[in-house]
Amino acid sequence: MSVDQLSRTFAALADPTRRAILTRLAQGDATVGELAEPFRMSMQAVSKHLKVLEDAGLLSKTRDAQRRPCRVEADTLVPAIDWLEEHRAMWEGRLDRLDHHLRTLQAPDPVIPKEHHP
Repeated sequence: MSVDQLSRTFAALADPTRRAILTRLAQGDATVGELAEPFRMSMQAVSKHLKVLEDAGLLSKTRDAQRRPCRVEADTLVPAIDWLEEHRAMWEGRLDRLDHHLRTLQAPDPVIPKEHHP
């Protein structure tokens, strides 16, 4: 996945309305009207959100007689999930090393026995 596509994916996911739309679509296909129902916004505003999701490849529209249901394209999320996982692993490793270093600094100094002189 190109960085541009990854940026589009994360930009699309940055908005809570778009995340809510994807959450709804994870339950099954829905029309624009059905997706707009829970939101207090115009159909035009919902359509703009859908366009961002569609441009990012996270949503597709199909034709079913008179209906144009939207469908989540979950496979598009795989590269973003992979990117997040890679960076999560890297940061966990760094944090583990930092934790170890801080514990070393906080450990009491070892007691060094004094040599006995006769």
